[in-house]
Amino acid sequence: MTYPISYQLYSSRNFPPLFAQFPELKAFGYDAIEPWLPAYEADAKAFRTALDDAGLKCHCFHMPLKGLVEEPQRFIDIALTMGATIMIPPYVAPEERGTTASYWKNLGAQLAEGAEQAAEHGLKVAWHNHDFEFLALADGSRPIDHIFDGGGDTVRFEIDCGWITRAGADPAAELKTFADRIIAIQMKDMAPKGTTTEDGWAATGDGIIDWEEFVPLFRETKAEHIVTEHDNPADWRRFARRSIEHIKALGLWRDRDLVGNCG
Repeated sequence: MTYPISYQLYSSRNFPPLFAQFPELKAFGYDAIEPWLPAYEADAKAFRTALDDAGLKCHCFHMPLKGLVEEPQRFIDIALTMGATIMIPPYVAPEERGTTASYWKNLGAQLAEGAEQAAEHGLKVAWHNHDFEFLALADGSRPIDHIFDGGGDTVRFEIDCGWITRAGADPAAELKTFADRIIAIQMKDMAPKGTTTEDGWAATGDGIIDWEEFVPLFRETKAEHIVTEHDNPADWRRFARRSIEHIKALGLWRDRDLVGNCG
């Protein structure tokens, strides 16, 4: 099985203008852009136009959890404008994170409520992890499990293998555990422990994660696409090019020349 490949635009936040990067990303082989707020906030229509002009799609986008809870229709409208099908809250600020199972179950319930409203428009809601969801609470349980317990079957998962690795957990085990819930896979790579350059991250294929081992597990999930991301690359072009080249080498990239435009 092969996948459309998205580029998480957060990787390029320090290298404006962002729209100017779209044709280059298309030339590298990317099929889509996964934007983060505020990249699309000022003018979602202009963002869509820039994508269309470059021949790119937007399968999903990151948005605030607060936006899903308090302004669901606003972000539903943004999704429809950009052509996205998946809305992804990705984060809870440290000062807002609860320390009990009930807090995280309630977060899952909030995601489920948003997912119910999104479904009326043909959209889905997924959670994107960092490291803190895989760190044990005082009772030994994990936030990630409580989130999905509280969210039920309607809340999907964009799994970030890099943050799971940084948390000291095993991405292979999590890919198996959440196989039926995973809708997107973020192939973020981690540099060897102790690396301080680029905040300890690496281009996909240049880090410590054995992606070849994970390929069969990817194909057991319900993932619809793959995403590349680097939180602080020194050179966005090198990161973008190297990452998709490694994904192609793994046989995960969907060749548009053979199957037509992905979307």
